[in-house]
Amino acid sequence: MSSCPLFLMTPRPPPLLVHADRYPPIGSAYLPTSRRPCPGRRHGYLFRCDSSSSSSAPRDRTPRPRQQRQRSQRPGGRRVDAVDPVGFLAKLRVSDRAFAQFLRDRHKALKDRRWELCSRFIDLKEVSSGFELLGMHRHRQHRMDFMEWAPGARYCSLVGDFNEWSPTENCAREGHLGHDDFGYWFIILEDKLREGQEPDEYFFQEYNYVDDYDKGDNGVDAEEIMHRMKEEYWEPGEIRSHKSQLEMVVKLYEQMFGPNGPQTEEELGEIPDAQTRYNEWKALQKTDLSSMSPSYDIIDSGQPFDIFNVVTDGASFEKFQAKKPPLAYWVEMRKGRIAWLEKYVPTISHKDKYRVYFNTPDGALERVPAWATYVLPDAEGKQSYAVHWEPPPEEVYQWRFGRPKVKGSLRIYESHVGISGSEEKVSSFQEFTSKVLPHIKNAGYNAVQLIGVVEHKDYSSVGYKVTNYFAVSSRFGTPDDFKKLVDEAHGLGLVVLLDIVHSYASADELVGLSLFDGSNDCYFHSGKRGHHKYWGTRMFKYDDVDVLHFLLSNLNWWVTEYRIDGFQFHSLSSMLYTHNGFSTFTGTMEEYCNQYVDKDAIIYLILANEMLHDLHPDIITIAEDATFYPGLCEPTTQGGLGFDYCVNLSVPEMWLWHLENVPEREWSMNKIMKVLVSSDQKMLSYVENHNQ
Repeated sequence: MSSCPLFLMTPRPPPLLVHADRYPPIGSAYLPTSRRPCPGRRHGYLFRCDSSSSSSAPRDRTPRPRQQRQRSQRPGGRRVDAVDPVGFLAKLRVSDRAFAQFLRDRHKALKDRRWELCSRFIDLKEVSSGFELLGMHRHRQHRMDFMEWAPGARYCSLVGDFNEWSPTENCAREGHLGHDDFGYWFIILEDKLREGQEPDEYFFQEYNYVDDYDKGDNGVDAEEIMHRMKEEYWEPGEIRSHKSQLEMVVKLYEQMFGPNGPQTEEELGEIPDAQTRYNEWKALQKTDLSSMSPSYDIIDSGQPFDIFNVVTDGASFEKFQAKKPPLAYWVEMRKGRIAWLEKYVPTISHKDKYRVYFNTPDGALERVPAWATYVLPDAEGKQSYAVHWEPPPEEVYQWRFGRPKVKGSLRIYESHVGISGSEEKVSSFQEFTSKVLPHIKNAGYNAVQLIGVVEHKDYSSVGYKVTNYFAVSSRFGTPDDFKKLVDEAHGLGLVVLLDIVHSYASADELVGLSLFDGSNDCYFHSGKRGHHKYWGTRMFKYDDVDVLHFLLSNLNWWVTEYRIDGFQFHSLSSMLYTHNGFSTFTGTMEEYCNQYVDKDAIIYLILANEMLHDLHPDIITIAEDATFYPGLCEPTTQGGLGFDYCVNLSVPEMWLWHLENVPEREWSMNKIMKVLVSSDQKMLSYVENHNQ
């Protein structure tokens, strides 16, 4: 493979030529020295929902001092920059009235979208944490929970090796216990009790599977834990037995009305007032330590309730403050993994294959779960299966290195794992880790950008027709193999960037998300808008809350599970415009705010950048957009989209055009310099890349 020269791209200085080694990269890039601090980064309380319609009280229109107008107070005592939806226009020296109005309308739509998310989720962190609930997860109560979103389905079950592919064996329960109003299906896979074993004494018995998985295998029973709890907390004479609260009510009722209770008003007769009856009952219970009678008389004083001043007696309050909290018995009662394996057989085991089964108005369907983390094809390669990935705790990959801190300029080496080797075969994560990573480090790079890592059926697409968004490509290895690759890269001081494709998805119906639940508009737009006009891929509907839930969770998943350091968002022009970027651009601002601009897609990118930079402050986000949409790398609080860098796609096209059409002696250095330094934005400049 030919060497790949690359250029240093900064806003004005002359370029610096650097040559890449001949070890086969797809492309290389050189970035500016430092990342600009983004004043728009917001931390916590992501959904303020400060629309004017949120309060019915009249607004105070008294002008505030300028300093207060510059910053606003966020709940929790932290201050954040005020949002100016057209703030970056002055910086870019743009004075287009139509585009400014478009930005204001877009900001209003962004607030409405946040309000919509507020109705379903607490904040942006919860929106992006769907992987904690959806998919297959081990529950502490000796069972496996599975959740999937399929609003168009009428029936949902799991089929696989564990139930001999029976569509009726493990299904969602009827009604709200198995299906909610938003289309989420919930299935419980109970572990099987081993022969000769008795069921747990307590229905809420929990087991440690991963965290402290050997804790609880000491043979201590519940009675011993309860006795220990009383001995450590209660002082002599204060011991209270743990009886039902209803028992105290029954005793009080019998004391007042007799063992059988009154049947009629005549039988009730004349009784003393309530205070007298209460005093008599309390006197009888005074010597009975097991009666659970209250230690204090609680009298309504008419004052507002204050949880910190329930006990008003000084001596009693000091005694209460000095007490050691009781044991968390619900934690102490958890049993360990050994006890679980002795009593139960897992319903679904590590590396078992499974699929989700739907009954739809058009018939039965089997699909690979959308949240599957490992997917394998069948022998013929036409159908795929989700693989349950739950290795034993002693085999779980243990991270060795932390995230590196990049010093100086960021130098990126772009590579595809499958074609990174010298042999005529698909290379693996293990080979890339042992052979390519040391080469990248020795060549002077401090970042590696990987393409084609996310699972895809069509290998010829170089990984850009994604089918399973939460799974690494099984062609290259297992999830643990990829974790080792990232970990070893961090150990070498390399930042790992992932090429992510949220602009479109594979149109494959058997493996991917297309027609996932039998309907044409589950994850994607229906009709012509749901298909890319030239590539045939499916286009996400970014105005749907559940689709946003899926995409934002996918970004957070790669950072949380695999410790990815950043993303390059592939082909943004496909999602920013309804014509998918295949239109003649004249350079006027009207083309960035006309009827062909997908406002919902822009709002998604803003939310994605806010989420990533809020939860992971050191994350790097890169935009690949051939149209250079205004504000790509501007803070979201100034009306921008919030990316850290964007890709200058005109540079590789310029070099290719010169090499093919212009003799070397006729190259114009003025034209070359104009292309290299024509923008003030922070850009990646490839001499050649995978698009060529």
